[in-house]
Amino acid sequence: MIPLETITLKSPIDGSIYAERPIADDKAVSAVVERARAAQAGWAATPIDERTGAILKMLEALVAMNDDIVPEIAWQMGRPIRYGGEFGGVKERTNYMVEIAQAALAPVMASNPKDGFRRYVKKDALGVVMVIAPWNYPYLTAVNTIVPALIAGNTVILKHAAQTLLVGERFAQAFEAAGFPKGVFQNIVLNHAQTEKLLGSGKIDHVNFTGSVAGGRAIEKAAAGTFMTLGLELGGKDPAYVLPDAKLDHAVANLVEGAFFNSGQCCCGIERVYVHEKVYDAFVEGFVAETKSAYVLGNPLDEKTTMGPMAQARFADMIREQKAEALRKGATAHLNLKSEQDVAGSPYLSPEVLTNVDHQMSVMREESFGPIVGIMKVRSDEDAIALMNDSPYGLTASIWTSDTEHAIAIGDRVETGTVFMNRCDYLDPALVWTGVKDTGKGAALSAIGYDNLTRPKSYHLREKI
Repeated sequence: MIPLETITLKSPIDGSIYAERPIADDKAVSAVVERARAAQAGWAATPIDERTGAILKMLEALVAMNDDIVPEIAWQMGRPIRYGGEFGGVKERTNYMVEIAQAALAPVMASNPKDGFRRYVKKDALGVVMVIAPWNYPYLTAVNTIVPALIAGNTVILKHAAQTLLVGERFAQAFEAAGFPKGVFQNIVLNHAQTEKLLGSGKIDHVNFTGSVAGGRAIEKAAAGTFMTLGLELGGKDPAYVLPDAKLDHAVANLVEGAFFNSGQCCCGIERVYVHEKVYDAFVEGFVAETKSAYVLGNPLDEKTTMGPMAQARFADMIREQKAEALRKGATAHLNLKSEQDVAGSPYLSPEVLTNVDHQMSVMREESFGPIVGIMKVRSDEDAIALMNDSPYGLTASIWTSDTEHAIAIGDRVETGTVFMNRCDYLDPALVWTGVKDTGKGAALSAIGYDNLTRPKSYHLREKI
């Protein structure tokens, strides 16, 4: 008998193997899909208030594990334990989607009533939903689809990232503790080839994937011809624009956190900043000082550490290459922090702030997904808008000003999924989460998120004959 391939999770803390799991064989994959399909009709027929009640029980069970999960996440992907995990956001998103479920999933009556007829559009569950979740915020990103998909009456199969293997198991434990029916939620360990084969089988009705652009293209290719629906949250290079009337202390503090929290491994983290020339020097001075004081690279299991290692050494080396290229082309590095851990081939990477940058440098054009940011001087709104739009991505953009109407006018011209004013790097569950260009397609959260996890079904009923 040929042994099954094993998925190995290597910890960025010390390079040790933290977990290993065998991939599911073909028989097990088929059984998972069959259970999901068999359970779906009964789950969809369960009243919405019972489905939301079960979700809240799952949330309670998941949150109860937090003391164990926080160090577990540090070992898996490097986030410092001092930040206490992700469950504040998980609770906010879950509770909001529960709160709006009845209204968001209610039938939509025809806007022009006709005597003798009942006419409406019902929102039916899609069927079996597959969630392919990323490692950077492994709980937050997963609940964006898992929770509304289940509330809408779908069954869910979760395939979590190899870097955060244990997260899928924690979800499975929470669903079991909440008493979910067999087959409604299942966690599975697959390699890339198996995932593509499953998506191409026609047995999945919707897939949500969060990851790279290359990964999104592979998902689309695998699903071609199946006519399943897709939600793809892919790359980002999120910009900020600081205007002369911005409150600088506020902008500096929030943009530093937006750039460097979680070692910069945030889907909507700030990767490039455009600052009006009138406040440029003061902003750069404040930004550099704030970064030096706020971020200490070290072991994420140490309460004093504010910046842990990146999830993998190759991610850190890619950013080292971006920095080196920028310096060769004339950029200025303001930190150059020294650390015995921060060497080539190590996942430990110190934060860096670059100026004298331009869009000929990869650090201003290509996704970094790490603790490096370029700050560029601009002379006008026109310059800033052109530069913000000079990107293949469009997830969020933040505008820092005291004039709300001015921010809206600029935001209307920026190619992005979300426009922020005086904040960044935050996902509001009441607002749809979406992107443009190579950032992907589809939508999560808000009432629109439910629309993306259901299919419309029209009822045209003649009651008087």
